Amino acid sequence: MQRVIVIGCSGSGKSTLARKLASQTGLPLIHLDREYWLPGWKERGKDEWQARVEEFTQRAAWIIDGNFSATLGVRVAAADTIVFLDFPRWRCLARVLLRIAQSHGKVRHDMAPGCPERFDWGFLKWIWNWPRHSRPHVLAALTEASGRVYVLQRPADITLFLREIAT
Repeated sequence: MQRVIVIGCSGSGKSTLARKLASQTGLPLIHLDREYWLPGWKERGKDEWQARVEEFTQRAAWIIDGNFSATLGVRVAAADTIVFLDFPRWRCLARVLLRIAQSHGKVRHDMAPGCPERFDWGFLKWIWNWPRHSRPHVLAALTEASGRVYVLQRPADITLFLREIAT
């Protein structure tokens, strides 16, 4: 396990799992939200973003945490391990709402500087629609994977996964 992507709906626990994996494996961690967003929640340009992700995936070893469907194919093709957190939307929404309540106005460690946690109806709607709009795209991308794929659907699955890779 040298090139790992962690994907799933916002609020599924991608960043938390990625941090634990990085701690356990010693692999360098790349949070895509930290790399994509510019201060003030400004988006990087499409070409610049594509080039950045391609550069990340050419490195010898990494854990990349994040979705960003436009670059999912590049990451899946480069990864030797894919961890898909396939949690129900209610769990993801609840976790995001808790995160907003706990961190509102603060910049999380996995987010770009100048992008404080905020309440955003559009973001919550995106999470609600994720199973119908984004999940099928992720599942299709996983069929192209040459690396090992883990689909984790419960918090207990994460615990078992972390134990399995520790041995």
